[in-house]
Amino acid sequence: MEQTLSVNGIAMHVVTEGEGPAVLLLHGFPDTHAVWRLQIDALVAAGYRVIAPDLRGFGHTEAPAREDAYAMDLLRADMVALLDALGVDKVLLVGHDWGSVVGWNLCMYAPERVDRFVALSVGHPAAYTEGGLLQLIKGYYVLVFQLRGIAESMIKAFDWHSLRGLASTPAQFEEWRAQLDRPGRLTAALNYYRANLKMFNASTWPTVTTPVLGVWSAGDVALTEAQMRGSEKYMGGPFQFERIEKAGHWLQLEAAEQVNALMLKYFDAEPQNASRETMP
Repeated sequence: MEQTLSVNGIAMHVVTEGEGPAVLLLHGFPDTHAVWRLQIDALVAAGYRVIAPDLRGFGHTEAPAREDAYAMDLLRADMVALLDALGVDKVLLVGHDWGSVVGWNLCMYAPERVDRFVALSVGHPAAYTEGGLLQLIKGYYVLVFQLRGIAESMIKAFDWHSLRGLASTPAQFEEWRAQLDRPGRLTAALNYYRANLKMFNASTWPTVTTPVLGVWSAGDVALTEAQMRGSEKYMGGPFQFERIEKAGHWLQLEAAEQVNALMLKYFDAEPQNASRETMP
């Protein structure tokens, strides 16, 4: 079911399917809830209720014009307000890319709303900052995105060549272009990077007591393994690491069966401190 709800002062589009324990799926840049299409059916079939919103600025959710409207405290408050609007006290949480960053923040500042968390690709913000030279090199685009107007022009140049090269499939690229080519939408997406740059240099963070499964894919062009493994340093609860081979940044699409199996197993079991090298 698709619906639009008034959430934290904006109109938010959300897809809900199934019945059972609630699973909140948070996408990242430059996606919408549709990036979870290969997870939604699997979760519903396993007896879960899926909640998949378009985050503010993306998809059919409202896109405020101000840069500071994308600050992390508002993104986090959006999710708390969404759960309140749906009458959901606590969720199983899955995030990817910026959705993972929002997820980590929910675990830190609203832990009572999260039963356990599956973080895809992006580790704890402090672990990202401490990811070393390789992470700094891989994350060069974060600084490029700070160039207001210039970054937008660069991304659109040569028929959106930069995004075209990142997409797993031509269909994925066409979806991105259709969404981001609407007035104000590309800037809204880039405002995630602009409004939250200082967050990654914060000196202190609350301890994460929520059980977390961190999943990283070996072909990720933007994130290193170290920043996910390093997340354990900031945990006060169980942390498990899983590495998936032969998948890029969009592992939920490129390795859907493996991601789904890990996710469902984690939701159905008591989390333990563990580290595994690969999923075949």
